[in-house]
Amino acid sequence: MSTIKFHQDLKVYQQSFETAQLIYELSKSFSKEELYSLTDQIRRSSRSVTANISEAWGKRKYEKSFIAKLTDSEGEARETQTWLQFAFACH
Repeated sequence: MSTIKFHQDLKVYQQSFETAQLIYELSKSFSKEELYSLTDQIRRSSRSVTANISEAWGKRKYEKSFIAKLTDSEGEARETQTWLQFAFACH
């Protein structure tokens, strides 16, 4: 097992980054009517998952702050799931 030196080494960071990129590519095909609502929201929340993981890594020496940022990341992931449900329902 290798030592984690940077937040980019974390598998969860890598997977969340890849997912945000995939969502970005998929959202390019959303209707223009959704450009400033669904498209914007889903891109922001999916990127925020990764950003919060990065922030958590920076605060890992302070357990409560670390946990709080990971909790924020989980919340953003759930928000992204909700926006994906809306996107699916809107075809």
